[in-house]
Amino acid sequence: MKNLFYLLICALGWSSCSHLNPQTFRSDREIEARIEKILGGLTLEEKVGQMCQLTVGMVIDNSDPQNPFISDALLDTVIGHYKVGSILNIPFGIGQPREVWLRVINKIQQRSLDELGIPCIYGVDQIHGASYTVGATFFPQGINMGASLNCDLMRRSSEITAYETRACGIPWNFAPVMDLGRDPRWPRMWESYGEDVCINTRMAVASVSGMQGDDPNHIAPNRVAACLKHFMAYGVPVSGQDRTPSSVTRNALREKYFIPFMESIREGALSLMVNSASNDGMPFHANHELLTGWLKEELDWDGLIVTDWNDIYNLCDRDHIAATRKEAVALAINAGIDMAMVPSDWKFCDYLRELVQERVVPMSRIDDAVRRVLRLKMRLGLFKEPFIKAEEFDRFACDEFSAVALQAAEESMILLKNESDLLPLKRSTRILLTGPNAHSMRCLNGGWSYSWQGDRCDEFAGEYHTIYEALNRKFDHVIWIPGVEYGTSEENWQTEYVTGIDRAVAAAAHADVIIACVGENSYCETPGNINDLNLSSNQQQLVRALTVTGKPMILILNEGRPRLVREIEPLVQAIVDILLPGNYGGDALANLLAGNANFSGRLPFTYPRWPDALATYDFKPCQQMGPMEGEYNYDAVMDVQWPFGYGLSYTRFTYSNFKTKCSEFRDGDCLTFSVDVTNTGNRSGKEVVMLWSSDLVASLTPDVIRLRNFEKIELAPGETRTVTLSIPASDLAFVGYDGRWRLEAGEFRIRMGSEATVIRCSETRIYETPNLPQV
Repeated sequence: MKNLFYLLICALGWSSCSHLNPQTFRSDREIEARIEKILGGLTLEEKVGQMCQLTVGMVIDNSDPQNPFISDALLDTVIGHYKVGSILNIPFGIGQPREVWLRVINKIQQRSLDELGIPCIYGVDQIHGASYTVGATFFPQGINMGASLNCDLMRRSSEITAYETRACGIPWNFAPVMDLGRDPRWPRMWESYGEDVCINTRMAVASVSGMQGDDPNHIAPNRVAACLKHFMAYGVPVSGQDRTPSSVTRNALREKYFIPFMESIREGALSLMVNSASNDGMPFHANHELLTGWLKEELDWDGLIVTDWNDIYNLCDRDHIAATRKEAVALAINAGIDMAMVPSDWKFCDYLRELVQERVVPMSRIDDAVRRVLRLKMRLGLFKEPFIKAEEFDRFACDEFSAVALQAAEESMILLKNESDLLPLKRSTRILLTGPNAHSMRCLNGGWSYSWQGDRCDEFAGEYHTIYEALNRKFDHVIWIPGVEYGTSEENWQTEYVTGIDRAVAAAAHADVIIACVGENSYCETPGNINDLNLSSNQQQLVRALTVTGKPMILILNEGRPRLVREIEPLVQAIVDILLPGNYGGDALANLLAGNANFSGRLPFTYPRWPDALATYDFKPCQQMGPMEGEYNYDAVMDVQWPFGYGLSYTRFTYSNFKTKCSEFRDGDCLTFSVDVTNTGNRSGKEVVMLWSSDLVASLTPDVIRLRNFEKIELAPGETRTVTLSIPASDLAFVGYDGRWRLEAGEFRIRMGSEATVIRCSETRIYETPNLPQV
């Protein structure tokens, strides 16, 4: 349980030193006693069943496609015979109204209670709101929340997501996604909070807190269990393709990729999902060192580890480290997997039962896993209240929730260019709106929206406003001619058709300004793999054709990852990257373009200029050099379109009076810095104050710079505020070549805005613990 001091720190935000969390929370005695009593009465078959998770399609009778239904006969097999303890996914293959969710889950739950006396736990991927629920509040995708740099918004949106998810009878949400999105080719980049460790950690911790509340042992009836994913280094595949291998060094795994998971577990996260791929040839689903060693033993964590879709069997079918599926089950369970998402094959239960009988998997491992399953169900209150009382969720999709989603969309959009202050626009401005993303709810939402690929959004989100509809509500004269259009939902998401570029060019004669909405159609996971990061040739052709009109042009980038715009960027006067802002994205953009709201988003990734020159902001010094002298004369200067953290505003902020009391420090100190920030423009605006560090000399080549802390503030014109940010000295430690954390004596440059200073660590400290120490 969190102590009062820590609760006070949480209430004050993250302005104090991070890592103030107490040691990982533990289950209380009452829960543990009940677990042991139940465990002692279970047969081997019942224990194995608790470790199995099947998709809801395994209990649906589809013999009549017009009237599919939950089948009593299939429930008899899944729960009656195999004793399966968890179900996941969308019933009937598409987002459902609350009442359908409740009817389906209640029927499954009743069968589980009748058969086992143990409730079933239902899980679903609702990663940007209750996004498989018709009528629910949809928030921007994770990449937008990273761009907002507003932890309060992240926490509040997660609270609302939890509320609306639990209102459907779903107690377990497979979120947040905290994979570091450090390769823009990766098709799941938009699910993450971007490339940075600090942002992913802060956002993930805020999301866990929002979904679960303050007491992980007793989740309230209007909250859900979080599921951290995907453990880990999923976002840096060598090929850039989904579910393909990474090659991350052990010290980088520890120092960067592990941190968001570690801090979220310290926050109280109850479950975790594993990366589908492998690192250095070892699939994460078979990695005992990471699953059992790093997570369960080092963090003393009693939560549950669940596989991703079919990934136990993939140890055999795809990765070829097991000769049979049965052998794959043994590898994964012995490595530390507690629940197997084997969506369409209850044979897992037979395999695991036989493996125990053959003494390949010890009973102690089974009992440990089942304890974790039961513990999660008890913490969620499923034994006490297995059924949801629908009347207790009367705030579902209320105006308050919509306002939060709109604010999140506004704060996540990034103004990248604004020559001659073209923006904001007057209401009377005559606008030609063009591009394939201009009139599409699918493009605003992205994947995991009503359907897996998000391809049904326009069917279900008709009450919300596309960009075209929102601009029509905000401006007097809007002409829409797409010029280029995407294919139908049945076609590949990359399919495009040129449908009237000439007509768009002709219409520009009657416009004051052109707004070109370009980017990507929706996609999700492996279907989103691409071979070219450049914006499509059709869309670039549209922009080039419109430039000959001489009319000023605003480029709206609506995309899940940075599509390259190197050749057309000089042709336009203003650029806004809206990423994937959700159902309120059209309204948010209209408010920003009209000046009713101000831009405050910042790029959560480095926006590349060239397809073969991808980089992250925390690169190594040797990557930024002048031309080499002599025979080779090569040039390694970093060349990007826009840097990480970049974003403009309609106002200006200046920094001054940078102070610190820790010009010399050592391990155990809390380092505090303050700076005065002034709004020198004539509009109110929000500024993200960022604290950066650079280790000037280290025993391993240091990153050129690292983000360590941030706070978003709002200032009226002429207003000045002193912003104080703190970090523990241990934040400046790194993992050495020997795999141990070390804080080394020497100088560090600290920067906030335009201000910088140098501080000095007076002594070297090598930590005994393998995890980043806490103050």
